[in-house]
Amino acid sequence: MSLYINTNTDAMGTLRNLQNTSDALSTSIQRLSSGLRINSAKDDPAGLIISENLKSQINGMNQAITNAQNANNVIQTADGGLSEVTSLLQSINQLAVAAANTGANDPTAVQADQTQISSAIQSIDRIVSDTQYGSKKLLDGTSGVTSVVTNTTDLGGISIGGTFAGQATVAGNVTVNVTTAASFATSAGAATYASTTSLLSAVNGGTTGTGGGTIVINGQSIQVSASDTVQTMLDKINNLSSTTGVSAQFVSGASGGHIELDQTNYGQNFNINYSESSTILGAQTFVTGANAVAQVTVGGVTTTFTGGQSTGSSGLQLTDSSGNSILLTEAGNTQLHTTPAVVGTVSQGSLTFQIGANAGQNVSISIGDMSTSNLGNTVVNGQTLNSIDVTTAQGAQNAIQIVQQSLSQVSVLRAQLGSFQDNTLNSTINALGVTSENLTASQASIADANVAQEVVNMTQNNILQQAGMSVLAQANQEPQMVLKLLG
Repeated sequence: MSLYINTNTDAMGTLRNLQNTSDALSTSIQRLSSGLRINSAKDDPAGLIISENLKSQINGMNQAITNAQNANNVIQTADGGLSEVTSLLQSINQLAVAAANTGANDPTAVQADQTQISSAIQSIDRIVSDTQYGSKKLLDGTSGVTSVVTNTTDLGGISIGGTFAGQATVAGNVTVNVTTAASFATSAGAATYASTTSLLSAVNGGTTGTGGGTIVINGQSIQVSASDTVQTMLDKINNLSSTTGVSAQFVSGASGGHIELDQTNYGQNFNINYSESSTILGAQTFVTGANAVAQVTVGGVTTTFTGGQSTGSSGLQLTDSSGNSILLTEAGNTQLHTTPAVVGTVSQGSLTFQIGANAGQNVSISIGDMSTSNLGNTVVNGQTLNSIDVTTAQGAQNAIQIVQQSLSQVSVLRAQLGSFQDNTLNSTINALGVTSENLTASQASIADANVAQEVVNMTQNNILQQAGMSVLAQANQEPQMVLKLLG
């Protein structure tokens, strides 16, 4: 064995191993104290890149979950306001039905109903104005789609919501092309009379029939006698027009004329059901009208609207599968059938929520203008909820229809909001929660310290460090053995 004084290779080797052991022990202590396997880039450069990318995704998803929960709160706030609007509309509907009972009401009672209705309408507008989340108003149309009629000659009203043709509504002009014009039921009687001054006994030239008897129109019986004139019979029929929905007129021909019965409303929901005890009019027993069908284009997207789709609705009141509706005027029913035209505009606003960790992962929903000037606007030409007047018999009937459509519009919106909450927001929250959990597990397997393994490593390195210190002390004693050679 060679002995050196200036160079102690054993001590140098022992020191190197001791330093390595100390570094390993220090790493184990650092990992155990921090709980992380990667405390600096040198610990695992590739693992650091993967870990930080996963951490970014996890943080983004956790924030997206919070965003979706906040979105739920926004929608719930809007639905809370709409719930109260629904309650007020139910009250207005009850008052309108009460006012329509003209046989029992006196002017004071009807005016009291109108006063309560006006108060409820003011309350609805106040709710619409005051419902907001933070400073963002939710029901006044700024967060949704607004539609406006620009051609009042052809269109009596328009209501376009946030969904059109199965997709989000796009702003733009509204063009209507009536492919099938609406018609009202018409029944031309086969019996003839010389003129309106002719006696009913002169029916068909006085050769057939008694000229008198009972006429039944839509369940209402009308008694006529042979000594009545044609005009008298017309007056009796027209006096009940508000009940039967049917009017009568004398149509002159080359030799005398006949009686024509006309339904006052368009569409298949309104018919003429006729019977007579003897030959008086000779009208058809049952006739119905036809509903209008139109192709409606909004912002370049086209879908089909069909009239008379709800009970009692006019054939001129057209709706689509998304609950949007338009009201054709009689002029529009004719003119738009031959020449499609722009009749309105749609402007778009929406609530957009970021529900994902990456760009473009967002969803939008529109909440239209729920003010009374926009509710029930496609039932009676030129009328909306805020213009109803139940102080007249016809006004009360119109009010019932307008309020019922208003209820439908609010209910459709509430259903859309509920569907958005359940099918979009809640499902997203659940999906993001599962994904975040799995990504967190993956990130932890890369970045977190395995405590059990690190305890083993620390114990091993601690023992090696102590042994190394002892061996280094022994190695440092080797040069002193040279002194024995000098003695």
